[in-house]
Amino acid sequence: MLRPIRLARIGAEAEIVRLRRQTQRTVVRVVLGLIALVFLAAAVVTAHFAFWFWLRVSLGWAPATAAAILTGGDLVLAIVLGLLAAKSGPGRLEREALDVRRRAWNQAGNTMAVSALLVPILRVVVDLLRRARK
Repeated sequence: MLRPIRLARIGAEAEIVRLRRQTQRTVVRVVLGLIALVFLAAAVVTAHFAFWFWLRVSLGWAPATAAAILTGGDLVLAIVLGLLAAKSGPGRLEREALDVRRRAWNQAGNTMAVSALLVPILRVVVDLLRRARK
């Protein structure tokens, strides 16, 4: 009798340890990812300055013209990426998983509803059986 309870407690403690480690690992990954994004942003800014400088020196363009070319390129890239992001919706696998989840929850709810109905019915049956014995 105590063994299943002890095993359940050990299993729960092991799950807590696993979740803590997973949380710690996720926090470290998020922090490292944010640091990487800072360096990526710095690299993009540096590349912009380098391209602006190249437009000015190699092609002899005025600073305002080089800046306008960079701004136009950035706007085109932002529009293309924005359209791709807006177009991106849930795929077939996501829709199927959502459907499976909804059906599972509905069936679980139905099962719980039936169980909730069975308890009063069983009480009435037990009460009737007790009365019949007397």
